[in-house]
Amino acid sequence: MIRLLNRFTDPETLEKLFRNKTGVAGLIIITIFVLCALFAPLMAPHDPVENALYDQLIPPVWEEGGSSRNLLGTDDLGRDILSRLIYGARVSLMVGLVSVGIAVLLGTIFGAIAGYFGGWLDNVIMRVMDIILAFPGILLAIVIVAYLGPGLRNAMIAIGVISIPRFARIVRASVIEEHEKDYVLAARAVGAGNRRIIFNAILPNCLAPIIVQASLGFGSAILDAAGLSFLGLGAQPPIPEWGAMIAMGRSMILRAWWVMTFPGIAILFGVLGFNLLGDGLRDALDPRLRD
Repeated sequence: MIRLLNRFTDPETLEKLFRNKTGVAGLIIITIFVLCALFAPLMAPHDPVENALYDQLIPPVWEEGGSSRNLLGTDDLGRDILSRLIYGARVSLMVGLVSVGIAVLLGTIFGAIAGYFGGWLDNVIMRVMDIILAFPGILLAIVIVAYLGPGLRNAMIAIGVISIPRFARIVRASVIEEHEKDYVLAARAVGAGNRRIIFNAILPNCLAPIIVQASLGFGSAILDAAGLSFLGLGAQPPIPEWGAMIAMGRSMILRAWWVMTFPGIAILFGVLGFNLLGDGLRDALDPRLRD
């Protein structure tokens, strides 16, 4: 971890990250996203789940019939769209943290074991990963949620499970590259155990690609969670989740376009921000891409 922090605080790495326009753009988007999630009660003008039946389907403020009280309009239950979008950032951030956390933890363990020990253990672990990858991710997530039951918690578990192979393959490749280097041989020579070598010596040198993949995985997790919620398998009403908001507004797209359009834009920018940041981190942390 100290080595990783040194990499992040290295002037050359920071200069390269901030010189990358796409990485900076992604960082700005994510900063706004995180601020909305952290300070949602202060930023949201209304309660996101409070019904106001006399304010149904009010258009955005710039449309005829719009109101300055509801800048982005209201839905069919009179709930403020802007407030639900702001609180939806909190839900999406939680989905990303939990699901990516599950994938990073289990993927790193499986990948490190497979890459370090090799042989039959490597074959068994990686064939299981290949089987998971053989299924379309969203389809496998639907199967898992259908078995566990609809709900945000089970959706996060499903998204984490389908993301494990991505991290396992990256960690395995990195461990194979590292485990015959001099510092590993020296650790073996002084009698260090396998667990100590893997977690204290090898993995700290494999964290850069894991972090890049985790950043990209955040975007995928937001998209997958929105898809599950759109199908009614993720966040359940009245939780303000962007995919569920799109599902609610699809039946009224012609007469109230704003109900599903603004959540779709929020998903677009959320996924785009993490993808841009992932590209910027890759360029900054990969020594092969340094000038």
